[in-house]
Amino acid sequence: MTHARQSLGKHGEDLACRELRRRGYAIVARRYRTRFGEIDVIARHQGTLVFVEVKTRRSGGFGGATAAVGFHKQRRLINMARSYLMGVGGTLPPCRFDVVGVTLAPGDRPVLDVVVNAFVVG
Repeated sequence: MTHARQSLGKHGEDLACRELRRRGYAIVARRYRTRFGEIDVIARHQGTLVFVEVKTRRSGGFGGATAAVGFHKQRRLINMARSYLMGVGGTLPPCRFDVVGVTLAPGDRPVLDVVVNAFVVG
């Protein structure tokens, strides 16, 4: 991954965390590494453990940022969440998956789209 792309992703995650905090989320971890990949943000919100995928784009083309979390990415996120939960121990809290789409169009203010309970584990 290029430095510019990493920088874009980090900036998007920073904006997403700021918005999540504004909405009452408590950030537990960022960039949590598992053998399946990296969970962008792990947070608590109203008694629920939330695994958050952040997608940052420079434009809203191709369906926008949230459209980039398709079936295969969802499966990877589920496996990463299971890996995290295995290390928690004790009674597991309710969990869900949220997606935050961040669009950074040149000259415009960032647009954040928070999709709560973006997909269901089944």
